[in-house]
Amino acid sequence: MAEKASRKNKFGSALVRMRALNVFIIFVLLFIVFAVFSPGHRFISGENMQLFMSIGAEFNIVAIVVGMLMIAGEFDLSVGSILVFSSWNFYVLYNAGVHILLTFILVLCIGGIVGFINGIITVKAKIPSFITTLGTMLLWRGVTLLWSGGLQAGMDLEQNPIMYKAITGTIGNLIPAQFLWFLLIVLIIALVMHFHKFGNWIFTTGDNKMAARAMGINTDRIKIICFMVVGTAVAFVAVMQMYRASTFSARAGDGWELKAIAASVVGGTALTGGIGSMMGIFWGALVISIIENGLIFLRINYWWTFTVFGVIIVSTAIISKYLEQRRSMIGAERT
Repeated sequence: MAEKASRKNKFGSALVRMRALNVFIIFVLLFIVFAVFSPGHRFISGENMQLFMSIGAEFNIVAIVVGMLMIAGEFDLSVGSILVFSSWNFYVLYNAGVHILLTFILVLCIGGIVGFINGIITVKAKIPSFITTLGTMLLWRGVTLLWSGGLQAGMDLEQNPIMYKAITGTIGNLIPAQFLWFLLIVLIIALVMHFHKFGNWIFTTGDNKMAARAMGINTDRIKIICFMVVGTAVAFVAVMQMYRASTFSARAGDGWELKAIAASVVGGTALTGGIGSMMGIFWGALVISIIENGLIFLRINYWWTFTVFGVIIVSTAIISKYLEQRRSMIGAERT
């Protein structure tokens, strides 16, 4: 029995690695297509590459933590609403004269608390996270719109030069700080997920919750922590976005939840949990970001991105389902 599980896990790991490589190849091909066919080759201009790395990094961070949560077997449809709710709190606290560092910390705490609420409702009330976060998505978006009145307002954040440079500065006038934050967060989560026992608990929880409990893993706690990580990371991205744009917008984060799920699925994360890799999600997030960026330079209507993302989600879900079934069949044949 142990040998059977080992063979299935090895085959599953091989599929995940292969999927990550395939997504990397897709990213490279998309990059080449956009670079060649964009008018005047403006896609590969230094200005656009900086834009791609900075704006893309904000979404990519969200995609990475959503992917981690999906591996644990849960979804979070409220990330866009957490982002705008966190942005509103940052705007209010900052304009109230609260010290910028304390404002930053409080906003991260608010994000973590919202994530905790998502997690506690899901695991204690035993409500599917899809339903829980669908409700909180509407809740936090509605609260923000009511309190802000649909406000869009500029902010003078450059008066705090240290924070400004740390969050949205550039290294050597070339690499945006946002992209470095993205790489750092990917590295930390990858180390935890693939080289720490907590990561093993996340994978086991998503793969088979009953088996995980039999092994003494507190699956409820694991899921709540994952939800809190998502909330905190999204709040951090909210601050990052505010510093980049120097503007609060009550419509910030619209549609991010579905794009984050799309990035995770493209990267090989199973919709049922227990299967995925940070490298795969990393490249999946970059694929989604480059599609958004590249279609603009090909002068294709932005709304086509929704069509593309829809096709990607459905097709990759079908592929993932096939690979999971194939994995099970091969595991059974080798016993």
